[in-house]
Amino acid sequence: MTTLEQPVSDTEIFRQTRVFDAPEELMWKVWTDPEHLVKWWGPAGMQVILKEVDIRVGGRLLYGMQGPMGIMWGRFVYRLLSEPNLLAYVVSFTNEQGDPVRHPMVANWPLEVLAVQTFDESNGKTTMESRSYPINATPEERAVFTAGHAGMQMGFAGTFAQLEAYLAKLKEQQP
Repeated sequence: MTTLEQPVSDTEIFRQTRVFDAPEELMWKVWTDPEHLVKWWGPAGMQVILKEVDIRVGGRLLYGMQGPMGIMWGRFVYRLLSEPNLLAYVVSFTNEQGDPVRHPMVANWPLEVLAVQTFDESNGKTTMESRSYPINATPEERAVFTAGHAGMQMGFAGTFAQLEAYLAKLKEQQP
């Protein structure tokens, strides 16, 4: 098992908890199956392009988000996968080849952010807890990340609203 870096302080952790009307097995699939992921991941109004999909420890997901200003590339490098309860991966903005680059709009954004998500099912609903924090970052990059929590909250609210709508659509399609 790989160990995960710990945040420098508790205040730098970006936390989210949300309950989804879906069993954890389906939550795992929508996070790890590319056919599901392209239908809900990313900011509203952006189309997801999957360029590379290798979902295993050490593997990566290289994706683009197509919007009015062009394609913004990013990647997940998977650290831990424990189906159906735990995903941990390093998130980076990248070029099209998958090499880390600076955030296109925030120059001092950390190059690497560790995201750890857990899924816990109860009565057919799954609580997703997500914790993200910078790793291998300077104090200035950590401060920029912490200052960006409110903006990230708004961005992920839209992404998770898309996930909720997608899960509802899947539920309607069940016999």
